[in-house]
Amino acid sequence: MAKLTVSDLDLKGKKVLMRVDFNVPIKDGVIGNDNRIVAALPTIKYVSEHGGKAILLSHLGRIKKEEDKPGLSMRPVAERLSNLLNKPVTFVPTTEGKQLEDAIDGLNDGDVLVMENTRYEDVKNGENVKRESGNDPELGKYWASLGDVFVNDAFGTAHRSHASNVGIASNMGQTAAGFLMEKEIKFIGGAVDNPEHPFVAILGGAKVSDKIGVIDNLLAKADKILIGGGMTYTFYAAKGMKIGNSLVEKDKIDLAKEILDKAGDKLVLPTDSVVAEKFDNDAAHKTVDGDIPDGYMALDIGPKSIAEFEDVLKSAKTVVWNGPMGVFEMSNYAEGTLEIGKFLGTLTEAKTIVGGGDSTAAVQQLGVADKLSHISTGGGASLEYLEGKTLPGIAAISDK
Repeated sequence: MAKLTVSDLDLKGKKVLMRVDFNVPIKDGVIGNDNRIVAALPTIKYVSEHGGKAILLSHLGRIKKEEDKPGLSMRPVAERLSNLLNKPVTFVPTTEGKQLEDAIDGLNDGDVLVMENTRYEDVKNGENVKRESGNDPELGKYWASLGDVFVNDAFGTAHRSHASNVGIASNMGQTAAGFLMEKEIKFIGGAVDNPEHPFVAILGGAKVSDKIGVIDNLLAKADKILIGGGMTYTFYAAKGMKIGNSLVEKDKIDLAKEILDKAGDKLVLPTDSVVAEKFDNDAAHKTVDGDIPDGYMALDIGPKSIAEFEDVLKSAKTVVWNGPMGVFEMSNYAEGTLEIGKFLGTLTEAKTIVGGGDSTAAVQQLGVADKLSHISTGGGASLEYLEGKTLPGIAAISDK
């Protein structure tokens, strides 16, 4: 069933509550990266240009005590948004009460308002009460009362049931997806539910345990699953290969064996690795085939594996990539991740979808982001979506 989207709504003169994901890195009031603010602009502009009064809610960081609040105010975010929109944005330094209600009542059609960090509601009078992150029913009801319609554009929080997404939605006649949310549903949801074949998944990262659900779900849907990163060596151990001092989850070796048995030739492991004597960018390193020698740890996939992975990818029609191929943050072990990212940028006939911090950072660093079909804005949410889980934030959006 298709979801209602912001373009299906009559917005003129309406108070439009919008859940956005403005959870940006911020230090001493300075925003380190405004990608998430930029990503929400199309929906905010659409609401504003169609005569809606945009009332924006977002969390920022984690608030566990009163002292956390001053450093995590939305004020700098509202100022940056004002610059990006090139128009005034009203900032209200509270999350409930007369000041907020009066500011909303004073909005004209097309105006934009940002209210204070929704997580301020997690701490009241010094107590950690988790009203927002615990989806307090009264809070969801109160926030819903401030608007006429609700637009959820925060995919990054879709896997969480909070007062500012599910709580508001359950007290609203209509909830629509914003353009960003609509794109995530279309690309990631589409890749999981109805991919064009051949469908290849590339899964990296340190631990098998983080990706078990994804591997399990995708084995039934993908034609090939390429494995990279630290979790490779738990699979190596499951095959009885030597892994030296490489990362291994000993308690997951039996599970890795089961996955290998079930997967057959669908699961493709690296055949060579870049190894070093210690976890250090400047340590002497070399490339080895197969077994990892004693005294060495594997920190990236090798050139042979890169070529083999690219060979599988070249005929793909749908590609989903989540997680790095090696220790991407160290330049000597970033080659696997960067080469795969570069190659994805050449696949003009395929739908290419990237989700997860390091894979996203790699394609941005390479400047190929605009050559890919979709880069997900939500790490945890995209992972759970790939697992086939129902995301509460998406489930709460009205069907068309």
